[in-house]
Amino acid sequence: MSGKLIAAIVTITCALICYTIGVWSEHRERKLKVMHLVFFWLGLCFDTTGTTIMTSISKDAGSISLFSPHGITGALAIGLMIIHAVWATVVLVRKDERAQTAFHRFSLIVWCVWLIPFVLGMIIGMQ
Repeated sequence: MSGKLIAAIVTITCALICYTIGVWSEHRERKLKVMHLVFFWLGLCFDTTGTTIMTSISKDAGSISLFSPHGITGALAIGLMIIHAVWATVVLVRKDERAQTAFHRFSLIVWCVWLIPFVLGMIIGMQ
């Protein structure tokens, strides 16, 4: 196993851990807090790093396909994660209590969408 592949696996796993902690702790508390936002941003950073490394590995192997189910859902997931983190930041900066208590619903949707390319990547990686 190459060093690049190990780095990709570790960073994507860190993304899963951070994003899951952020989303599910927010869901349990029913109110968006700064701690959750930190985990959202960390998850996004780890996911972007891992995706960049995996893209590099695919390019090196000559097997990159951005229009595969994994590529499409991965791009959608990163886009949603960006929207999610930015919107959470705005909600907290504005101190919008109503939005802070309803935000967990959107978080769960984004997390579920994010899991699709994560699982697809695991399946592809095992082949």
